[in-house]
Amino acid sequence: MSDTLAAAKATQPPASHPSVRTLFTRRRTYALAACALLLLALPFYLDRFWLQAGLFAMAAAIGAIGLNLLTGATGQLSMGHAFFLAVGAYGYCVFAGERGEELNGLGLPPWLAAVLAVVVAGIAGGLFSPIAGRLQGAYLGIATLALIFIGQHVLFNAESLTGGANGRDVPAMSLFGLTFDDEALTVAGVPFGSAEKLWYLGLLLTLGCGLFARGVLRGRPGRAMNAIRDHRIAAGVLGVPVARYRGAVFVLSSMYAGLAGVLLALIFQRTVPDYFGITLSLEYLAMIVIGGLGSVAGAVVGAAFVSLLPQILTRYSDALPLVSAPGTGGVAPGEASRYLYGAAVVAVVLFLPGGLVQLAARRVRKHPQEES
Repeated sequence: MSDTLAAAKATQPPASHPSVRTLFTRRRTYALAACALLLLALPFYLDRFWLQAGLFAMAAAIGAIGLNLLTGATGQLSMGHAFFLAVGAYGYCVFAGERGEELNGLGLPPWLAAVLAVVVAGIAGGLFSPIAGRLQGAYLGIATLALIFIGQHVLFNAESLTGGANGRDVPAMSLFGLTFDDEALTVAGVPFGSAEKLWYLGLLLTLGCGLFARGVLRGRPGRAMNAIRDHRIAAGVLGVPVARYRGAVFVLSSMYAGLAGVLLALIFQRTVPDYFGITLSLEYLAMIVIGGLGSVAGAVVGAAFVSLLPQILTRYSDALPLVSAPGTGGVAPGEASRYLYGAAVVAVVLFLPGGLVQLAARRVRKHPQEES
């Protein structure tokens, strides 16, 4: 008996030896810190093309996080996400733009205009929330699809607000005395234009939106949302106000989309109605499916995949087979990217239901076993 106890004690690590989980936590912390430093340093080394591509990914990530709260965590299918992006983008232009001969504007401070645009997107979601609270599945998807057609009609015909088919210019953001325009601002010998300035604003907004959504999902609201998704009737029996939660999540998702629309408008510097169509809504659905339903990290990964793919194909179209510039024969980069992430959606649904983040989760689960 004493020999067995002695052998067991000999195999145990000393008290001062860190556990495998602690080592993994440290490594993850160091990796996150290195990633944060890399993201902060990128504007000093990347050209404008890659910075804009990264900004598109950030805006897409914000919108995808909001849609994932709605569709991935609560189980409500929305086909009208592009409508709320348009509300945010054009709302910012109207609130911040100056009144002219052809276009109307309120001339408010840009930061206030951005806040009001997000609020208006939330109000638009609130007006639709009674429907969202009572419909589910394909019925809700069809109902939200109607928002796209209504939005397109308004964007093309309310020319005094939207500029019609030609769109309207986007006023530059101004915050704490710093204007996010193309006027060069030299930092450490590097000229900072609008892309470099917006990079840090986009990072801050993406981080804030991700942390807030993570807190929601890990708290009591997140458990209620998952219960509604998994079994609506059982959730109601347990005391969860199903209709109220569905309506509230729809409003929150709309505000995320409105903020993404504001950031997109600042990146494009001009809004056009054609961009906010059904294709954009389908792309957002592809983002959350590819990345992982119900996961903040999955929304970010899926947004980066779907938004960066056409940018990369456009950049290297000359070196890729079957891909060429539009109008020169072959497959255009935009079309090729849709084929590829369409195939990715099919592959994820068939072979990786948890999305791309499931690969990382498998690695995390295997890591302690490998170390031990």
